[in-house]
This record gives sequence, structure tokens and C-alpha cells, in this order.
Amino acid sequence: MARVLFVAINYWPEPSGTAPYTTRIAEHLSRTGHDVTVLTGYPHYPEWRVSPAYGSGLSCREVVRGVTIIRKRHFVPGRQTVAGRALYESTFLAHGFATRLRRPDAVIGVIPSLNGGVLARVLAARYRVGYAVIVQDLMGKAADQSGVPAGSRVAGVISQAEAWSLRRACLVAPVSMSFFPYLRSLGIPDARLVHLPNWTLHPGSKSDRAEARQRLGWGDEQVVLHAGNMGLKQGLEQVLAAARVAILTAPHVRFVLLGAGSQRAVLESASSGLPNIEFLPTQSEDDYARALLAADVLLLSERETSLDMSLPSKLTAYCAAGRPIVAAVREGGATWAEVDGIGAGLLVRAGDPDALLGALATLRGDPTLADALGSKGLAAGERFSEEAALARAEELVGRLLRSGRRVEAAA
Repeated sequence: MARVLFVAINYWPEPSGTAPYTTRIAEHLSRTGHDVTVLTGYPHYPEWRVSPAYGSGLSCREVVRGVTIIRKRHFVPGRQTVAGRALYESTFLAHGFATRLRRPDAVIGVIPSLNGGVLARVLAARYRVGYAVIVQDLMGKAADQSGVPAGSRVAGVISQAEAWSLRRACLVAPVSMSFFPYLRSLGIPDARLVHLPNWTLHPGSKSDRAEARQRLGWGDEQVVLHAGNMGLKQGLEQVLAAARVAILTAPHVRFVLLGAGSQRAVLESASSGLPNIEFLPTQSEDDYARALLAADVLLLSERETSLDMSLPSKLTAYCAAGRPIVAAVREGGATWAEVDGIGAGLLVRAGDPDALLGALATLRGDPTLADALGSKGLAAGERFSEEAALARAEELVGRLLRSGRRVEAAA
């Protein structure tokens, strides 16, 4: 039995984003006999406010499903700015540096929070053990492409810190093959790169589709559902633009935005008076799956500047739902390539509402095509099995423990 330490600011009970993946890997390792500890933040995503259930303390410890969870208080910005993000990262880093832990046998950091990688390297050096980093997003590119004011000006600094955290890692495990060229450019050899793709968190619903649709109050209109985080990266302003055009040209279209995020209030305010947009709160796992099943089209939306910094975690759930996808994303980016490779949807350039409405019209006018795309998604979803992914994660830990590499210094 090995003592494995995870460093990840996002963890259970956060329902979306990277937290469910880290949680299930940690719990799986605990079930297989490892002594697992997670150094994490207070639950705050996707609402970007700390859950009131955790009170106002600076630190707390709990054991959930065999995993020891050590939570450290950190600043949570109400809106995404460079200053707010800097405080978010630095306050968790400071508390992480100050934390004294039982010596682990291995450390695993999780990026997209920059501190996941930085703390993993620092703690590995402190305890003279090896470490790995799971890369869910590329933070330097995210800062440059996210749309946060002044984000591009600090992207270079973030990229340097990200590179510093990755170069001495025994293993670097990106979730997308599209990240490999960038990671190689940092000097990380292929021998230390391990593809660790995400899996389907929400199995397809077994509910009756007509019943699910009735429960949601959806009639004969074409329901286009975006489910998940509503942040700057998602560029959901393009949905509002399409809705304004659709009032006159496609009155049968209803856009539904399900979830939470830093931009939800802004989007709700901007959509005031638009009769063809509906907002739904974050759903339970079963209700989330039912909503995906009930929709006519599942929408992936990203800013035009989002090229290759991340993959939307919702894609695997979309595939499992068996509904056609429309991806309004950056041409040639990571999401574009992933959807194109799966073949489960239509691709349109981000920021082009007419093209988005044209794709919706194509699917409404050709039910055979819509069904075929949904079937391809289902076939792809079978490859995204949790069992296979957790086996790969267990193999990653085994390689890390066998590597014999130690981080002797943090500098």
C-alpha cells in the first residue's frame, strides 16, 4: 500500500468541471488499497462562491469514501479578472505551502488551477518523492485565450510557471492528444507523456424521451441545449446573438442554458426580453442525463479565441446521450478536432450566429442525419468507459511509484 497525495483545488462535492474526475480517481485508488489524501480548496465551482455548508473556517478535514480530504480556505472571485484570479491562486498556494502532511510516497497535481502543478512540484521536493501532473487544461494558453481582461498580458508569466511545474514531473498526463505538441515544446519527452482521457461521467438516461421532454415543458420546438459551465471560455454571447436572429428566421428554436458559472447572471440580464431562451439550474445526475436525452440538439459553445487550451468535459456526456451535437467553436482548435474525429456532430465557426442557425436547420430538416450523428456519439461513448479510464489512472500511479525519480530541490 502506498500513500498518494493529490493536490487539486477542485474536488467533491463540486458537480462539474474537473472535480468529478479527480474524485473518482482518488476514490478508486483508495478502494484498490492505497492510502489517499487530497489537498484541496473549499467547494466553489461552478457557482464561484463557497458552499455555505462549509462555514467560515480556514481549514477542515474530512474522510469521504476512504479518502482523507484536507481543505484550505482561499479567495473566490465573484467575477473573472486577472487580479481576482491571482488572489484565487496565491491564497491557495500560501495555505498549501504552510500545510504539514504525513510524508507521501507520490504526489499527483491537477491542472487547470496553476497551483495544482506548482504545489505538486514543491511538495514532492519537500518530501523527496516523485510527482505526476494531470493536465486537464493548459493554463498559459487559457489566460491568453479566455477573454479575461488583461489575461493575455500575464499569459507569459503563467506559461513560465506552468512549464516550471511540469518539467521535473516524472509523468505528465494530458487528457487530450492535442496538448502533446505544446508539452513537447516545453522539453517533456514522449517517454514521460501519458494520455489520460476523460470518461463519461453521466451515463445515458434510460428514461422515456417523450416523458422527459414533457416533464421539462418542452413541446414541438427544436430544443438546443447547452449544459454545463457558463464562463468566459464558453462564449455564450453567440447563443444570445443566434436567439435574436432566430426570433424572426427560426421561431421554432428554443435555446436552453443549463448550469451555473461566472457569466450566468450577465447572460440572464442580457437575454431579458428574448422569449426563445430558457435558463435551468444545475441538475442532479439523473435529471442532467434526462435533459440531455430530451433535447433535440446538444450545443458546444466556445469563444473564437479558444484554440487548444482545453476540452469541454461535457463532450463525453453528450455522446452518451445519443443526441446530435452542434459545435460552435474555433476552427482547427482542440474541440473542433475532437468532435470532427468522433463524427457525432456538425461544426460551425464560433461567433457566426447565421452558421449556427443553418446547422440547426439542417438537423431539423434531416432527421436521418440527426439520428446517424447521435448513433456515432453513442458508439464513441462506449470507448469512454470509466472502468478503462480508472485502469489507466491506476497504471499511471504504478509507473510513478516505480519510477524511482525524486525531486531533490524546488528551484
